[in-house]
Amino acid sequence: MQMKRWIAGLMLAAALGLGMPTVMARAVAVPETVYQWVQSSPRMNYYFNKQQICFAVDAAGFIDLNTLIVPTVRTYDDIKIQDVLDKRRWRMESTDGFDDLAGEADYLQFNLALQTVDVTQVDFLDSGLATLASSSPEQVIQVAKLPPKSLDSVFYHAVLDYAKQHQDEIIAHTKGQLKAADQQRLVAEKKAAEKAARDQAKNDKTHHQ
Repeated sequence: MQMKRWIAGLMLAAALGLGMPTVMARAVAVPETVYQWVQSSPRMNYYFNKQQICFAVDAAGFIDLNTLIVPTVRTYDDIKIQDVLDKRRWRMESTDGFDDLAGEADYLQFNLALQTVDVTQVDFLDSGLATLASSSPEQVIQVAKLPPKSLDSVFYHAVLDYAKQHQDEIIAHTKGQLKAADQQRLVAEKKAAEKAARDQAKNDKTHHQ
């Protein structure tokens, strides 16, 4: 599995013109059963938590299918670690524990209708994925306005594609209840998709006869 992921990183890096993925400076244990690897850049590896990805729940306990909540992790290389340390020292911020800095956790909230991402919290992590320091940037990003080949664009679209393909699974581990109208809509959409697949299969069969 590790070799497959490394090879996939090489292929993606080549496609994006990033060069070879770097070896991380810290031995970070990122469990593959919990985190989905997406890409590697010269400075970071990008993951999202596929067990905790969920939809938001409103005050009445109903699932909001328009709001996707996604915890993510990015692991750093030596240069990125030094850059973070230098910036914290320049800002006179604490570096206690940062001798074991290994990456960051970003907590994302997607508005699926508007195609925006709100970065609600950023935690710096040590090699055991424990939090060293937190901030709340409240940064809202327009996904459509990002350069298509940018690292953030590739990462966000990978998360959105995963959510689309695993919608039922994400709903199942969201601690809320579907509204009746949403349930009916999802059933109708699933039937329409199945019919479209059957029709496409028939067309393909006819075309090849």
